Amino acid sequence: MAPRHSAVVRITHWIATLGFFGLLVSGIAILLAHPRLYWGETGSVGTPSLIDLPLPFVLVGQSGWGRYLHFLAAWVCVLTGLLYVFSGLLMRHFRKNLLSASAAYNLLQRIAYLVVVFVLFPLMIWTGLAMSPAIASVLPALVTAFGGQQSARTIHFFITIALILFVAVHITMVCRAGFRTRVGAMITGYSAAGKEGA
Repeated sequence: MAPRHSAVVRITHWIATLGFFGLLVSGIAILLAHPRLYWGETGSVGTPSLIDLPLPFVLVGQSGWGRYLHFLAAWVCVLTGLLYVFSGLLMRHFRKNLLSASAAYNLLQRIAYLVVVFVLFPLMIWTGLAMSPAIASVLPALVTAFGGQQSARTIHFFITIALILFVAVHITMVCRAGFRTRVGAMITGYSAAGKEGA
């Protein structure tokens, strides 16, 4: 057996997986309460939308439970992500596994992981904070950088689509490379000697 993943990578991977699932479910509930996207500061039923999503309006208590779950799952993901990044920098995980030409991952995989960790996730956090009226009142520059709260919501939506596509490709690659071996490595930290990464 050869070492494959550190304990921090494995733990943060599974916590982030659960957090992402919570964000996705709650985000859908929030979106169903108002499936329209706008650009600028304001947007409501009576104003023209940028995009009308082909979803029904489902007014379930204005998705109160969805907002609470989204907030909780978001902070779980933020704290988990910070632990992953700080650990990855300290333990040289990024240098060995994502920046090195001799890493187990191919160039496209390495670029995708780096973009997700250092571009999409930070943008997701930023746009999420920009949608909060409390944060916007204290740090209005977070919102004005996007052109308004509704612009931040629209960008947040498209980042979500990009992350869903990344997860779909990631799961497909894990399945093609050997689902049991790869998932086993992400649970135990070890994979069979001589196997390559996915």
